[in-house]
Amino acid sequence: MKEGYDIIIPVYNEKNIIKLLDYLFENIKNYNFLYICYDQEEDITIQLIKKSKYKNSKIIKLVKNPLIGPCEAIKIGLKKSESDAVIIYPADDFFNAKILDPMYEYKNSGYDIVCPSRFIQGGMIKNCPIIKFLIVKAVSIILYYISSLKIKDPTNGFRLFSREVIEKYKIESTLGFSYSLELLIKSHLDNRKIIEIPSVWIERNDKKSNFKIIKWSKDYLRWFFKAIFN
Repeated sequence: MKEGYDIIIPVYNEKNIIKLLDYLFENIKNYNFLYICYDQEEDITIQLIKKSKYKNSKIIKLVKNPLIGPCEAIKIGLKKSESDAVIIYPADDFFNAKILDPMYEYKNSGYDIVCPSRFIQGGMIKNCPIIKFLIVKAVSIILYYISSLKIKDPTNGFRLFSREVIEKYKIESTLGFSYSLELLIKSHLDNRKIIEIPSVWIERNDKKSNFKIIKWSKDYLRWFFKAIFN
């Protein structure tokens, strides 16, 4: 196990992937490897990386998802990761790279999960489709006030997990980014140390969101009720 953190980025036809890699490497220091996890070989993300200055990078690892979907892509990335912490990072996030090293510092001070939050002081969410915003916000409010999980942005897929969390809890989720809520709740029920820090999310207008409310709801609702009734 290596000191430092790995970054896992699930991708799907990310036209701005080179711009994102440039942005990350300009703003982070304590990383080891960056795992680009994809579903299909024809994904434009992979083609762009193979034609770029990063094509022979030993830091960037291209990981083929044996199944399909972001949850399974993240799971294979976690399995491949080698460092004592892993950060799951959105493929279209050009706002939060500077908080990655501080997230790792929180891990080194004893926290097992670091939760970037759009709903605490200093955080922000902007341009989010109204239905998506209302659902995410409603879930956050209900869990915060009804369950013992005092996290204001529990469904955010952008997270740091310690190696201990990754190795102890098998991810049962298979859909969307519900793995994040699952690991959060399992860790909370085990009394692990969790902290929220401010983050920014500005929804892109040039790309259709892959957020599938109906399709992914089964996995989210399972852990939502687990949080309330335990």
